[in-house]
Amino acid sequence: MKTFANKIKDLRIQKELLLRQVAAAIEVDTSMVSKFENGERFPTREQIEKLATFFKVSEEDFLVDAFSDKLVYDFSEEPLALDILKQTVKKIKSKNIKSQ
Repeated sequence: MKTFANKIKDLRIQKELLLRQVAAAIEVDTSMVSKFENGERFPTREQIEKLATFFKVSEEDFLVDAFSDKLVYDFSEEPLALDILKQTVKKIKSKNIKSQ
């Protein structure tokens, strides 16, 4: 399964863009885009939205890809990761029901 970092890099290469062109479009420096592509840093929600607009891809899909990768990164070494995520889903569902 491709990571969000791979998707950014693949899109940039497919469109024959330089790192600096992507960086200018999302208002960060070139090294930051390089770090996104290498999985060394995760973009903010605003940066993900700008990337989706720039690459003309689904913002929702890009957000889900990016944040799921962030969770994998944060929990990859945690033995209780699946239990934590299941509990989180329950809490989010409960919160959403209460707010309706």
